Amino acid sequence: MAKHHVTTTINGESVEFLCDTRQTLLDVLRDELELTGSKEGCASGDCGACSVLVDGRLVCSCLVLGVEAEGKSIETIEGMAKGDKLHPLQQKFLEHAALQCGICTPGFLVAAKALLDSNPNPTETEVRYWLAGNLCRCTGYDKIIRAVLDAAAEMRGETHG
Repeated sequence: MAKHHVTTTINGESVEFLCDTRQTLLDVLRDELELTGSKEGCASGDCGACSVLVDGRLVCSCLVLGVEAEGKSIETIEGMAKGDKLHPLQQKFLEHAALQCGICTPGFLVAAKALLDSNPNPTETEVRYWLAGNLCRCTGYDKIIRAVLDAAAEMRGETHG
């Protein structure tokens, strides 16, 4: 089967790759581009472990074809930190111990970033609703919700004492 040439932007960098028309964006990210932060949990769009942003929109990369990335801007978990400086969400996930096995963590972080980009002051209910598409078998969610709310407050310049 013929490979397709795709030109896109990933985490602010211009990227080109070849992919089969049947390859998912998740497979391209992991197998062709060696961006292994996004995880495959279900391959059916039900768990959120493969969440990425495509042109600012939160999507499950297991449901997007690699060829659909043509001309798009993609943000993955690898683009959240700036060098050695963690994104506030990443730091708060660590501080709140909002992760255990780590399979779901990249998806939660990308989804939470999408939320805070669009709503910097969400209520707990809004955070829970927004993250409902991300499943975790380990944490029980409360620490994740607390970490997102704490990060939101910090990003707004508020401090918890």
